[in-house]
Amino acid sequence: MTTALIVLPFGGALFVWLLPWSRYWAGSFGLLVALAEVGLWIETLVRFDFSRPGPQLDQKTSWFGDLGISYHVGLYGFSLWLIGMSVVVMAASMAYAFWTGRERARAYFGLQLFLTGAIVGVFAAQDLLLFYAFFEAMLIPLYVLVGVWGGPGRLGATLKFVIYTMAGSLLMLAAVIVLGIQQGTFDLVNSGTSGSTWIFLGFVAAFAVKAPLFPFHGWLPDAYREAPPEVSAVLSGVVSKAAVYGLLRIAIAKFPGPTHDVRVPILVFAAIGLVYGSLVAFRAPDLRGVIAYSSLAQMGLIVLGLFANNSLGFDGAILQSVNHGLLSATLFLLAGGIERRAATGELSRLGGMARGRPVLATVLMTTGIIALAVPGSSAFAGEFLILAGVFQQGWVWAVIGAGAIVLAAMYMLRLISAVLHREVGPAVSDAALDLRPAELGFLVPLVACLLALSAWPAAISHRAFGGDQPNEVLASSLAPTLASPPVRRRLVLVTTGRLVPSPDGKTVTVVEQDGTRVTIPSANFPPVQSWTRYAPIASAWGTP
Repeated sequence: MTTALIVLPFGGALFVWLLPWSRYWAGSFGLLVALAEVGLWIETLVRFDFSRPGPQLDQKTSWFGDLGISYHVGLYGFSLWLIGMSVVVMAASMAYAFWTGRERARAYFGLQLFLTGAIVGVFAAQDLLLFYAFFEAMLIPLYVLVGVWGGPGRLGATLKFVIYTMAGSLLMLAAVIVLGIQQGTFDLVNSGTSGSTWIFLGFVAAFAVKAPLFPFHGWLPDAYREAPPEVSAVLSGVVSKAAVYGLLRIAIAKFPGPTHDVRVPILVFAAIGLVYGSLVAFRAPDLRGVIAYSSLAQMGLIVLGLFANNSLGFDGAILQSVNHGLLSATLFLLAGGIERRAATGELSRLGGMARGRPVLATVLMTTGIIALAVPGSSAFAGEFLILAGVFQQGWVWAVIGAGAIVLAAMYMLRLISAVLHREVGPAVSDAALDLRPAELGFLVPLVACLLALSAWPAAISHRAFGGDQPNEVLASSLAPTLASPPVRRRLVLVTTGRLVPSPDGKTVTVVEQDGTRVTIPSANFPPVQSWTRYAPIASAWGTP
């Protein structure tokens, strides 16, 4: 089932590219495949057992056996929800493109489907090199979609996007290779944890560029403004969540020691990004600028939740990731519709669009109210969980987060007022129509998902991790230590270091000669009395 979620859009892309479709039929077939992907995800959701903490619906086939590389895919609860959000947003994005009648439809819709398959592959990959392959595969269609179908400044935006993302990709490739060799396998399920701060920072830097997080956001304003609206929706709503998944699945799960040691600097950068993004969004002169910088702020908030490193923070980060994906996509698609009607997104030239356009006003107001995080909305639930989680790391972080949420209300109210209220702007013509039925076809499902989550946020927050115990899942299921034969062979090697049992006797910390620390459950070690047979090897470092 997991492989089918990946293969279906890839296969659809090949069909669109290879067959001589007209513009209408290429768009129709592409949209049909995207909707089939949503249906397949719903079937996967029905089959998924949220009470189990381990990966489910997984398939594993040896790829390069000598190197311990395999095609290994599977789903956790949080990755299933991220995939669901992604396929819904991708379907809405393709529906918008079909409605606008994009030129070179075969190439365009094929790239959109290829991007869908790569995104699903990122969230399902359980092998480091497979994850990296899908992670890089996402970039190929994005380069082309922005560079070919973007606005007047698309070439500069694409170049900046390429430079930033390639730098991050090279860092991640180095980190992937070193970690895989260090562990003796590239399998994420069977590999253990690592204490290397440098490898950890390589992953964090790569994901910080992708999110993006402050101060790695230099590519964000140009790319979000110059890309077609539906591509901006995917960049902001979906692609950024690949970074969230990577931080949780790899950086935090596989590097518990460095996560603890470097937590404060990461929280500082996340808090700066949250406040900075909110302030710039409040001062942005155009619709896309407000949404783009609000995305930077929201990613900072989500990272605060992740590096709170507790159950409340993890649950809130996943819920808010889904919320932001749906909200950002809805706002960008609405911005695209407004730009088509007014021929501009400048807030100073808009205004009064609520008059004679009740449907547009209703959809924008509903989306804006949820984005305001009013009590009872899904955004309120996600932000509350994050603030409660980060409060356990220090009240200062919670105060900064709460203050930034107030700023978020200010920039969202400013956007709503500038578009719908005030006097009719010079760019708004009386001939500008209300939302058309075709537009409602891709906007209403997104808003409906947000309303459903507002009514039942626990559908995600209590089901992102098996048994609703994120910390236990991270410690056992996402980052098992010496649980498989390939890793157990490393036992003799690590015992050349110093063995330090914990006071409660449940874990043993191995301190290697290079300073690397690995914490391992005592159950994976021989009985304490048998450690004497390692004495000749470890004598220089001492034994417990």
